[in-house]
Amino acid sequence: MVPTKFFLTKGVGIHKEKLTSFELALRDAGLAPFNLVYVSSIVPPGCKRISKEEGVVSLNPGEIVFCVMARNATNEPNRLAAASIGCAIPAENNQYGYLSEHHSFGETDEKAGEYAEDLAASMLATTLGIEFNPDAAWDEREQIYKMGGKITRTFNATQSSQGNKNGLWTSVVAAAVFVF
Repeated sequence: MVPTKFFLTKGVGIHKEKLTSFELALRDAGLAPFNLVYVSSIVPPGCKRISKEEGVVSLNPGEIVFCVMARNATNEPNRLAAASIGCAIPAENNQYGYLSEHHSFGETDEKAGEYAEDLAASMLATTLGIEFNPDAAWDEREQIYKMGGKITRTFNATQSSQGNKNGLWTSVVAAAVFVF
């Protein structure tokens, strides 16, 4: 069972109950009608990225759906919560790529997204034998990865939201969803 396609999605939900806020975030992401099974971080060789719209319509309510998911929640007013999926795709179509999940507080979409991309790219780089300084800034490492010609694309899906001002639960999700 190897998926041939995947898509990225994200969502946010707010409710007095934590579980319901998570359900609402899944609805916002388009994932609520499925039975989600969390898997680890590998993009199979040749697995094609498709749009969320194309991916969701190819799934059926109640279907068991495999995904890599990042989620976070807060009931602290104005606390910034983020969930991000980073992705790194190798240049060679016969090699596997990496997905990373990152969940944090106090990070903007941009910062959390860059961190998640960096995680995925660093994991892929180590499997491809690319030498890099792990303490260098992401922009510098990103150039090394791409100039080496072994990693072609990195991207992310990130959702952040400030905690509801009245203390309701605020949940954020980001996911890479596999399609067979």
